[in-house]
Amino acid sequence: MSTHQPLITTPFTSTSTAADVLRGVDLSGVRAIVTGASSGIGAETARALAGAGAEVTLAVRNITAGEAVAGTIAGPARVARLDLADRVSVTRFTDAWHGPLHLLINNAGVVTGGLERTREGWELQFATNHLGHFALAVGLHDALALGAIDRGGARIVSVSSTAHMRSGIDFGDLHFERRRYDPQLAYAQSKTANSLFAVEATRRWASDGIVANTVNPGGVATGLQRNFTPQQKASLDAAEAAGIFTYKTVEQGAATSIVAAVAPEFAHSGGHYLDDAQEAYTVPNDADLAQHPHGVKEWALDPATAKRLWTVSTELLDTA
Repeated sequence: MSTHQPLITTPFTSTSTAADVLRGVDLSGVRAIVTGASSGIGAETARALAGAGAEVTLAVRNITAGEAVAGTIAGPARVARLDLADRVSVTRFTDAWHGPLHLLINNAGVVTGGLERTREGWELQFATNHLGHFALAVGLHDALALGAIDRGGARIVSVSSTAHMRSGIDFGDLHFERRRYDPQLAYAQSKTANSLFAVEATRRWASDGIVANTVNPGGVATGLQRNFTPQQKASLDAAEAAGIFTYKTVEQGAATSIVAAVAPEFAHSGGHYLDDAQEAYTVPNDADLAQHPHGVKEWALDPATAKRLWTVSTELLDTA
């Protein structure tokens, strides 16, 4: 008899919007942080949560852009500076947070067209998309634990991508110090890391009432593509032509993040990867992306890899 649990489903679909998911939901008293909320999916996620009554903090690099978004939000919203590639900035943000936290939406992401490094020498996409969010979540753990006591649970949403299917984690060369740099592979590695974080965070913190889940928002035209090289743009166009994805609106792209944040189906269940508002099915690591555009590779959910990545990430941050 199979020991696999049935996939978690919700009433929502690929065409659902964030507003659809939040219809009838009252988030009064909920404190939320959304990283990368100065544009795109992050801005819409913050707008939707605040519209449902949540007190939202827009954690952004560009304060001016963040304040412009906050000015369009009909609900309680504040703006705070956060540069995920800067460890000092992350520490300053977490140290300044007081009181409980109920929702942490790790939405921000960066794509580079070539090799860029942080002052520590870390590859920028991995440092920003994974290590920065990892440090942020660890630094906010106690606040999330307070939030869990306050409301019977706290949630982390980690925004990944179908790009995770292009690469697992290369522990032997995380920062492309020896292998030829490929920005698409670097981005893919960081998106796999986002998913693995949710797996291990749930294992470690579920007893504190904290669960983490990963979402694929789908194809949404945002500022993330502004640094694409011609090769990256051609790859994206080819994927669209092959039917791997269909472009969504920003409102539709934010829907799966909102599902992971508020849907009762994920209130106490973590370590899942969601696609089009449903838990995605797992495919082998050698599966073809074109054949499984809504799947999640085994390497993105593997508990042993998730545990190893947590240890390595902690060591990097502790020794830098």
